[in-house]
Amino acid sequence: MRVGVLTGGGDCPGLNAVIRAVVRKGENLFADEFVGFLDGWRGVIENRTITLNVERCRGILPRGGTILFTSRTNPYKVDRGVERALETLSDQRIEALVAIGGEDTLGVANKLSQQGINVVGVPKTIDNDLSATELTFGFHTAVQIATEAIDRLHTTAESHDRIIVCEVMGRHAGWIATYAGIAGGAAEILVPEEPFDIDEVCRNLKARHAKGRFASIVVVAEGAEPKEGTLTLASPELDQFGHARLGGIANTLAEEIEKRTGFETRVTILGHTQRGGTPTAFDRVLATRFGIAAIEAVHDGAFGQMVALRADRIVRVPLEEAVTELKTVDPELLHDVAEVFFK
Repeated sequence: MRVGVLTGGGDCPGLNAVIRAVVRKGENLFADEFVGFLDGWRGVIENRTITLNVERCRGILPRGGTILFTSRTNPYKVDRGVERALETLSDQRIEALVAIGGEDTLGVANKLSQQGINVVGVPKTIDNDLSATELTFGFHTAVQIATEAIDRLHTTAESHDRIIVCEVMGRHAGWIATYAGIAGGAAEILVPEEPFDIDEVCRNLKARHAKGRFASIVVVAEGAEPKEGTLTLASPELDQFGHARLGGIANTLAEEIEKRTGFETRVTILGHTQRGGTPTAFDRVLATRFGIAAIEAVHDGAFGQMVALRADRIVRVPLEEAVTELKTVDPELLHDVAEVFFK
């Protein structure tokens, strides 16, 4: 079988492990031929490809990023994008397509599947916000990187009697902020699921310092928002999927905290360090399991499906289910666990 593979959306650790697993099992067990599309859906639109085989995939398991490169291109927002994509798949004689990505990439895959294209999806997002799977690869690595950063920030905050606002990724869901904040002993965790009250944040920080705690780490997800009318944020630009290009809320937050508390406040924005570099062992294994399951789904004819992790088993779920609803942080985790340590 001639199988296409693409990676779309933001890069994250573990993408190469998926590619390697798909190709290794497909070539060795099924004698498949593989075509890699460059830069996600853009490569499908522009017919830009490379040959994928076992030899090309040697040594990529521990590498971050993606050897296929990626973009946030949306064929449905490009002039003749869908038509050109279908022409490419026909020209390349693609019998099945493995699309590795998050809600946007898989949303396109779902639409193409409904148009008759044989697609199998693999969930990818460090935000861990796809509802059809318990975990996505890359999330574990991002949390580990953020936790290590928070550990380091504690020592410098204590040395200088400062508050440090640490901004992490999380557009619509605060999984990274919540996990890293709990693991790193943050004083406050601000997530997109619950608009924050800047006055309450400052009151809590002042109360902590009044007890003799002379350093506090505030972890904020990039998509966190203040309660209406309490704080004004700049309006960001939008990408082709209509998502805001986020980043920088920590700067506004730190300025307000220093103004309202009188405590010296600094900012650390982790940004792309969270999704760069080598994946953790957990993410390598999960990504490998997803890749193997994806090529098995292809040969079972399970098109229009996405592989997912449930109760530590890899299962298949409809693509439509995977992209319909985002998975947000359980309030119980945020309140019953994290808030115990905020006082």
